[in-house]
Amino acid sequence: MTGMPEPTTDEIEEIARRTIAALPAPFADPAKAVAIISTDFIPDNLMDHPGDRAEKWDITGLYSGIPLTQKSSFDQPEAPDTVWLFRKPILAELEDRPEVTLNELVAHVTIHEFAHHFGWSDDDIAAIDEWWT
Repeated sequence: MTGMPEPTTDEIEEIARRTIAALPAPFADPAKAVAIISTDFIPDNLMDHPGDRAEKWDITGLYSGIPLTQKSSFDQPEAPDTVWLFRKPILAELEDRPEVTLNELVAHVTIHEFAHHFGWSDDDIAAIDEWWT
């Protein structure tokens, strides 16, 4: 990204939306009900250790909500299911992975977070996704 303008949060959201639009049929409709939000960093209220600056740089994305495998008709959601994408940590990881494009990285983080929406754990994802090993 050196020498190029940094992408905006809107541009990162647009990459995520294109990624979701390309999902196969069984996943596409449930994915449309999930909000996508990009900000520079994870908000303190979503952190395990609010204010931890190092943690803020480590988190590229987050799913907040109730996974589909755990939803009940009795649930009263406090907020919509949301996939969060954090621009500054994504750009930092991009610097560490020169073989990866911005589109590839944002798509990867997006799919990872949507996997949580569909009920997959980090261990489930790591078992089939070599990116995280």
